[in-house]
Amino acid sequence: MAVKLTKNEQKKQKDALRQYQRYLPTLQLKKQQLQIVIREAEAEIVKLKEEQKKAVEALSGWIAVYGGNASFPEDRSISSLVVIDRIAKDKGNIAGVEVPVFKELLFKRIEYDLRYYPLWVDRALEELKNIAKYDALVATLQERIDLLSAELRTTTQRVNLFEKVKIPEARENIRVIGIYLQDQQTSAVVRGKIAKKKLVKVS
Repeated sequence: MAVKLTKNEQKKQKDALRQYQRYLPTLQLKKQQLQIVIREAEAEIVKLKEEQKKAVEALSGWIAVYGGNASFPEDRSISSLVVIDRIAKDKGNIAGVEVPVFKELLFKRIEYDLRYYPLWVDRALEELKNIAKYDALVATLQERIDLLSAELRTTTQRVNLFEKVKIPEARENIRVIGIYLQDQQTSAVVRGKIAKKKLVKVS
């Protein structure tokens, strides 16, 4: 982009450069924070999935021990008694991004006839709800990661714009204007000396 070769333009470019250099560290810090939080959330998801897997294995083994693996009609399976109503969430803020924070998992109230189920059904339902909670936690964390990743992309683009375009461009403009103004000043001095010599000759 062509710039005016004037002192006013030189000042404008210097002001812009100072602004870019002042704003860039803030963007870089935000980028680092977002990267750290995303990695932490990804690690937390891995941990939750491992815990869920162990909980499922424990429940399966426990049911088998107590003879609870007898087949129920599909419409009366124990898992059919656990139906998620909704995930209750709060709102948090990470590096200026509004993110979901898991609050609780709410289930629909389902009545069941104890004549159809073994005595340990209540405990099994609690365990199933606990297992379902892991899915809700993972889903909330994944939503958070998606939001933070989108912000990270935007922030990275801004960092690159400042580092690779705006700052080098402003520096180059200042350099070009400086050379031009210096040349103009030198030319003015030379013209002044020539004019002075001519005046001396005339007198």
